[in-house]
Amino acid sequence: MSKKEKQALTVHARGRVDLPLLGVLATRTALRPNPIGLTLVELVECKNNVLVVRGLDAFDSTPVLDIRPADSRDMVADLRVPRWLQLLEDKKH
Repeated sequence: MSKKEKQALTVHARGRVDLPLLGVLATRTALRPNPIGLTLVELVECKNNVLVVRGLDAFDSTPVLDIRPADSRDMVADLRVPRWLQLLEDKKH
């Protein structure tokens, strides 16, 4: 990825030009100015200092900066998503 690509501030989600241009922080693009993400995972096993998890959304060798248990502050009861995200999800099914 070139330096110019990393400086993009708006993108079409998943490269779909039929969807609106969005700020990079609103999408899961690799063109983010900060390469920090958040993933909720299931802890499968813990032995000594090794954690085995299920559902990790990261590339191999991605550093893990923080590990914490999920609590009620992490849950969203009335989740609303923008129309462009609904269109992406509808394409998956």
